[in-house]
Amino acid sequence: MGIASGIVLFMVVWFMTFLVVLPLRIQTQGEAGEVVPGTHSGSPEKHHLKKKALIVTGISAVIWSILAYIIITGTITVRDIDMFDRMGPATEEAS
Repeated sequence: MGIASGIVLFMVVWFMTFLVVLPLRIQTQGEAGEVVPGTHSGSPEKHHLKKKALIVTGISAVIWSILAYIIITGTITVRDIDMFDRMGPATEEAS
């Protein structure tokens, strides 16, 4: 895995994790009892984005390191997930 593909993998993992964590522990304006005129009562009052971004960065680093280890060591390859044998038989090159 190259540097660029490692960065892209981290960004994908980070954004996927962020989208999972984003709706957790949001206090809406309706729950706070102070709805700003012109907004929906389900709009967030307190979203804690900075705290969530830091937590997601730590979680993503752990997930990324596991995925990077699996990719670099070749523990799971593309042939392992080829359920319909579309890649054909594996051939080993002679040294």
